[in-house]
Amino acid sequence: MSQIIIKTPQEIEKMRVAGRLAAEVLEMITPFVKEGVTTAELDRICHEYIVKDQDAYPAPLNYNGFPKSICTSINHVVCHGIPADKKLKNGDIVNIDITVKKDGYHGDTSKMFMIGKPSVIAKKLVEVTHECLWKGIEVVKPGNHFGDIGAVIEKHAKKFGYSIVDAFCGHGIGAHFHEPPHVMHNGKAGTGAMFEEGMIFTIEPMINIGKRAVSVLKDGWTTVTKDRSLSAQWEHTILVTKYGYEVLTLREEEKN
Repeated sequence: MSQIIIKTPQEIEKMRVAGRLAAEVLEMITPFVKEGVTTAELDRICHEYIVKDQDAYPAPLNYNGFPKSICTSINHVVCHGIPADKKLKNGDIVNIDITVKKDGYHGDTSKMFMIGKPSVIAKKLVEVTHECLWKGIEVVKPGNHFGDIGAVIEKHAKKFGYSIVDAFCGHGIGAHFHEPPHVMHNGKAGTGAMFEEGMIFTIEPMINIGKRAVSVLKDGWTTVTKDRSLSAQWEHTILVTKYGYEVLTLREEEKN
C-alpha cells in the first residue's frame, strides 16, 4: 500500500466525525491536566470518555502491542510515552496524543500542556513548535508539494536553534491508523508528491531544544532525546480541499 489514498466524499465525512471526536477528547481532558495528576489517571479518563461517551475506540490501545489508550510524553520524551503512575509536577511540559477510531476511520491529534510555571526556555519551545505546526498546515493546497511542509517547519525551527526529529514523521490516515505517505517535518520545498483534493494526513512536528537524535527505551515505545533535552510536539489531521485545507481535528479554542 504505497499509493496515497484519495478519500471519497463518504470517507471524508467519516474522517470529519473521527477528527471532531479526537479534538473533543483533548478539550475534555484539559481541566484534568494539572500538577499532581498521574498520566495513568489521564489515560483512564480519556479511555472511558472515548468508549462510553463517544461510543468509539482509542486506536493506540493494543496497536502493535501499545498498552494504553493515549500517549503522554513529558519533557525529554519525544513521543509514544506510556501513561504510568508518575505524577505531573510544576514546570513539566507534556504532550497528550489522541487517536480515536469511529465507524472504521481515525482522527489523530495532539496538544502540549504546560504544568504550573514552566521555564522560559520550555515555554518558548512549546510556542515555536505550535507555530511550526501551523506554518506546515498553511502550505497545504493542491499543486504544492509535501516537501513544502518540511521546508517551512525546518526554516522556522532553525531560527531558534532548535532541531527537528526526523526518526518519526506525519502520515496518511483513514481506515488505517498509518497510511502513505510519510510526511517529513524537514526537507526541501517543491519535492515529494503534490497535494491533491481528498488526501488526508497528519502534520505533527517534534522539535528539540538540543540535538535531533533520539533513542527508544526498553519498553519498546517511549522515545527520548539522546541528550535529554526538552522536546515538544503538536499534531493535527489535515484534509486537502479544492482550494486549500481543512483541519479535521480543530479545537474550539483554535477557531477564530
